Amino acid sequence: MKRRDFLKQAAAMAAIGVGGCMAGGRGSRNAAATRGVVVSARDLSGAFDWPRLAHAAGLTTIATHIGPRDVMPFIMSGRGERFLDACARYGLQVEHELHAIDWLLPREMFASDPSFFRMNAKGERTPDSNCCPSNPFAIEVIACRAVEAARICRSTTGRHFFWMTDNGEKCNCRKCKGLSGAEQAVIVENAIVRALRAEIDPDATLAHLAYQFTMDPPRLVKPDPALFLEFAPIERWRAKGMQRREPLADGGPWLEKLDRLLEVFPSATAQALEYWLDASLFSKWQKPLAKIPWDATRTRDEIAAYRKRGIRHFTTFAVNVDDDYVADFGADSIACVREYGSLLAAAE
Repeated sequence: MKRRDFLKQAAAMAAIGVGGCMAGGRGSRNAAATRGVVVSARDLSGAFDWPRLAHAAGLTTIATHIGPRDVMPFIMSGRGERFLDACARYGLQVEHELHAIDWLLPREMFASDPSFFRMNAKGERTPDSNCCPSNPFAIEVIACRAVEAARICRSTTGRHFFWMTDNGEKCNCRKCKGLSGAEQAVIVENAIVRALRAEIDPDATLAHLAYQFTMDPPRLVKPDPALFLEFAPIERWRAKGMQRREPLADGGPWLEKLDRLLEVFPSATAQALEYWLDASLFSKWQKPLAKIPWDATRTRDEIAAYRKRGIRHFTTFAVNVDDDYVADFGADSIACVREYGSLLAAAE
């Protein structure tokens, strides 16, 4: 693709709302251990008062979810402004953990340049997931869009989260096929974090999400030092059904996976992203809601297993813990949030 063709592509990008990289303010640093929850913009849009509950539970951080298309409008709305004000009042940090690649590289661009998108095993370009990390212009679009999203969804910690496709597939083009899913993700992440540092915050960091197709450690592509590990072992919850999970045990598969990742990423900045309070997962992402099968003893032991490896940053999905959840299961149903906060505080 020649540069003049890329400029034509930029005009098409503008037509679907893709702007250029622009400078923004600098995020504040958060050196303290993280005790967090990840909740959706919808969870924050009703009467349920997550900032108040997080403060009462001794948590430090609330992260918004699911993706830029719903989080950005929420943050720019009156409800979003009130949420941010409440977090500031309670001394809570705000982050944004986002399934982002479909927004960072809009699928509409496939019609004008399929080379931006991954090649499947049949040798066909497809917009179904992720991108072609070997295409420098696709990477430039992704990095610029990440800057744009970060200007609106500001992180008060300087940590950013722009994830690849859920259970996605890698690119199989000639330049990419020798790279694992994790290595292809790192190429994208390296470009994003460098753009964030140049345009938003010179100390910005970005999560490398180890999750499904990116669970293996990258070996052929070196992560930028500004990347930190986020370990999200969702498959250990699915293996025995949504109400049970495979244990985190020394010698078991999940800690072995983590230990291999910690050979590449430092444990001091690594974050465990768990599903301890994720009503959406236990409900199989549909209604009616299922009650969280909270197990304080197992959760305490799992926190201890992570802490043994030097991990200080913890968060859990708590999606669908909202007005409907309390209406279905009663006010006592959210006591697990307070107990979760107490377990993390005791482990520090």
